[in-house]
Amino acid sequence: MTDLPVEDRWLVALDIDGTVLHEDGTLADRVVEAVQRVAAAGHEVMLATGRSVSLTLPILERLGLLSEHVVSANGAIVLGRDPEAPVGYSRVHVDTFDPSEVLTTIREHLAGASYAVEDEEGLFRYAGSFPDGALAANSEQVAFDELLGLPATRVVVISPDHGTEEFLAVVDRMGLHQVTYNVGWTAWLDIAPDGVNKATGLEIVRERLGIPRENTLVIGDGRNDIDMLRWAGVGIAMGQAPDEVIAASDRVTGTDLEDGVATALDEAFPA
Repeated sequence: MTDLPVEDRWLVALDIDGTVLHEDGTLADRVVEAVQRVAAAGHEVMLATGRSVSLTLPILERLGLLSEHVVSANGAIVLGRDPEAPVGYSRVHVDTFDPSEVLTTIREHLAGASYAVEDEEGLFRYAGSFPDGALAANSEQVAFDELLGLPATRVVVISPDHGTEEFLAVVDRMGLHQVTYNVGWTAWLDIAPDGVNKATGLEIVRERLGIPRENTLVIGDGRNDIDMLRWAGVGIAMGQAPDEVIAASDRVTGTDLEDGVATALDEAFPA
């Protein structure tokens, strides 16, 4: 890796699903090559995702990255590189909240929904049913009442009986307070501690690295990327992103199937 003066170094943060990865979970060689080239030039290329830690670190390995930091759980967990830690990273910042009020409020509005609470160690406790691979391998099914009062870095709610637009309308009617929530491509709700999102996690990283705010570039495709797209010096939306995500960005690249991440990085950091 080339050593760059801090004023010349960029913080490049990438969402995972629908951004680095195609929607089917595949990873294009062209994206890997672009990511590795920018990292080798001395910039901090990292992941900022709603995924849990255990589902994030394998993507770093697939990319061949040794990032100094990782933002997971939509900003509630910030990892720092730690060669002595079992997984190569340790937690440098964690935000938690009591999910009791949120869970009971949502349950009143969404009959038939399933719920999961992730703690700071990455253990998911869940009530109901989730698709295979949706939660980390470290998960435990419990009764709904056992989710109440647990310190949570994230709450996940899925409601297969609702379409995305209907789900959005229900969430809007709930008037959730004391949390930050984002809705995914399907009827999937991620709830983080109040005021916590990918942007707050990335600001912690930026301050730790001393990189100027204007030297930050992020790429994402989902509603949970809106805050970081607005925060960044350069916010780039994937081509298939919803309209409100594109509206929050500075520019738009190709879709995930067009390897839009590689296109954006090649344009921003020419070889």
